Amino acid sequence: MPDPRFFDSLPALSAAELAGRIGGEMHRGGDRQVSAVAPLASAGPTDVAFLGDRKFQTALTETRAGCVIVPASAVEFAPADAAVIVSGEAQAAWAHASALFHRPVPLDAAADRSEAAEDASVVFEPGVVIGKGARVGRGSRIGANTVIGPGVQIGRDCHIGSNVTVTFALAGDRVKIYSGARIGEAGFGAAWSRAGPVDIPQLGRVILQDGVTVGANSCVDRGAYDDTVIGENTKIDNLVMIGHNCVIGRNCLLAANTGISGSVIVGDNVIFGGKAGIGDHIRIGEGARVAAGAGVLADIPAGETWSGYPAKPLRQFLRETIWLAKQASGKARS
Repeated sequence: MPDPRFFDSLPALSAAELAGRIGGEMHRGGDRQVSAVAPLASAGPTDVAFLGDRKFQTALTETRAGCVIVPASAVEFAPADAAVIVSGEAQAAWAHASALFHRPVPLDAAADRSEAAEDASVVFEPGVVIGKGARVGRGSRIGANTVIGPGVQIGRDCHIGSNVTVTFALAGDRVKIYSGARIGEAGFGAAWSRAGPVDIPQLGRVILQDGVTVGANSCVDRGAYDDTVIGENTKIDNLVMIGHNCVIGRNCLLAANTGISGSVIVGDNVIFGGKAGIGDHIRIGEGARVAAGAGVLADIPAGETWSGYPAKPLRQFLRETIWLAKQASGKARS
């Protein structure tokens, strides 16, 4: 279930009502009541899940979801006790269902700053806006014209710069977020449909652990369903992009213009050079190094240094570069 500090829950529907509203065909179990969405692996008896790729067929057979949205070819693999909605656009239909059950808590009006502050040591500079239910810990300072969204929790001795937005987020102690950063915006996710791409609601959070620094104009997207997590004491430079569902380890360094796609898992003590680019669903082992400008399209084992595009182990990259230079030089002389 999405965090109620950030998302309102809307009324439950029968599976048949849901099918009618998302354009699906009710196959069985139309009277089942459902009230939330969830992935196949974590869904419960009142949740709606979907199968978007046959590689998750095992997860479909094992899900505890009360209702599943599946293509016609996968009906036989749905659990016998689940309501089944058939759709040729299962992910897009699930996205529509998400919007029917979960709504982001709006920033309708600013909350009283004194209620948000742990004590009088908290400083709010001019123009700060605080959402309902937000909380700011002792000794923290919030910069001018910054917006702290509803339900956001900021720890103690934090420094939030000017013109920052922090939404759908929990920040620990001693966190620094420099000017212009965007924390907790919706991650980039879309499902294809006959009518064109459909935005997939992003129902997760951002977790910034103790001692994290986020540079100016950097973006950390909230998770699609699970959380985006930045580990303790990790330092993020200016103009860095971290996509939804990423888990970044402790004591990592991310230089300017690094871009990390969604669902990347990074171990502790990893260093990214400037303008490194990481593809989605990649794992980078503890202590690895990614050279400046590298384009990573495969998992990196712990402790290795990779460079180039597509990135590869540094020694291999250097050997190939030297060989190519020699070949080019020889052709030039001939």
